[in-house]
Amino acid sequence: MINIVFVGGGTGGHIYPGLAVVSELKKKLETQGISKERYHILWIGSRNGLDKDIVEKDGSVDEFIGISCGKLRRYFSIKNFFDFFKILAGFLSSFFILLRLKPALLFSKGGFVSVPPCFASKILRIPVFTHECDFSPGLATRLNSRCASKILVSFDKTKNFFSEDKIKKTIVTGNPVRPVFYSSDRKRGREFLGLDKENSDEKPLLLILGGSLGALQINNLIHDNIDWLSENFTVIHQTGKSDYERFLTLSESFKNYHPYPFIYKEMPDVMAAADIVLSRAGSNFLWECSVTGRPLVLIPLSGNGTRGDQVENAYFFESQGAAKVLVGDAVNKDNLRKILSEMKDSTVREKLSSNIKKMSEGSEPAIRIADLIYREIHEKFIDEV
Repeated sequence: MINIVFVGGGTGGHIYPGLAVVSELKKKLETQGISKERYHILWIGSRNGLDKDIVEKDGSVDEFIGISCGKLRRYFSIKNFFDFFKILAGFLSSFFILLRLKPALLFSKGGFVSVPPCFASKILRIPVFTHECDFSPGLATRLNSRCASKILVSFDKTKNFFSEDKIKKTIVTGNPVRPVFYSSDRKRGREFLGLDKENSDEKPLLLILGGSLGALQINNLIHDNIDWLSENFTVIHQTGKSDYERFLTLSESFKNYHPYPFIYKEMPDVMAAADIVLSRAGSNFLWECSVTGRPLVLIPLSGNGTRGDQVENAYFFESQGAAKVLVGDAVNKDNLRKILSEMKDSTVREKLSSNIKKMSEGSEPAIRIADLIYREIHEKFIDEV
């Protein structure tokens, strides 16, 4: 039996791309004549939080194992003392899990939960591939890179953040995107939203996203501009579950405004139906927009409590002519209206759409990463089983 371990969690951004790789790896193994009985794919994630629910709901992983997870902080906090013991517990759990499984390879998609299994793998001499989705590597990836035989990145310039010896084992793969985004359909998205028929007089469809929990800054900005937005756009707003009731009341007064607490399996089709997407700038989301070719207005998470990765991601996409960006003091009612007024012009949207599509054209990162994993384990394990 060939055991292959995936690790990552804390947010969907550390899980969904990994699940995309799992899906493509299973296809690769099956096309190579490796029957399901000969391999076992496991996911190690946080014992707490949504990791288990997301992984098990996807259905592509054979088994989920939860471990203790402590946060790594670059600043002084009394929580660092208590989390040290959580990290130690996570390491010990990982060590004995991996010792028992003897996996052919461990693939890390990042997040604090990924660090203990990566270091346990290094001690046990298990090959480690680690993937970084953001423009600059986070602390977890910097630590995991010490254990990795291959460092996979989404952006070519990300290599410059590593030392010379690590650059030699760094491969630019892009960010893996779930297969459903490649087959997204505008018509299905409109049907789900209750916009069954195309109407030449219809206002552009503006999709507003703030993640599964919503984004208070974006939500407040939408709340203060709801009258203007509904006059100029058909607005689809994922509010987050905690803020849904506030916006549900508004929908009774503005017929072009449609709030949703959370959109899950229909999101690829909803995104394909959108003429403009307004959102944060998490890397996973940005590459999904690239695959679907959606014009973007980005309000990245910034300020205290963030290392600035979303700002870097947003500015990179802006530099490629693929997005409009509002950051910091620029996030206000007047600037939002100015940018969205410009994007009412279909030629502006078409240019943005063309540029963002080019960023992912000709490559499917999940397939490339699955091929790298397959090649790594083939000679050592598959021929022996």
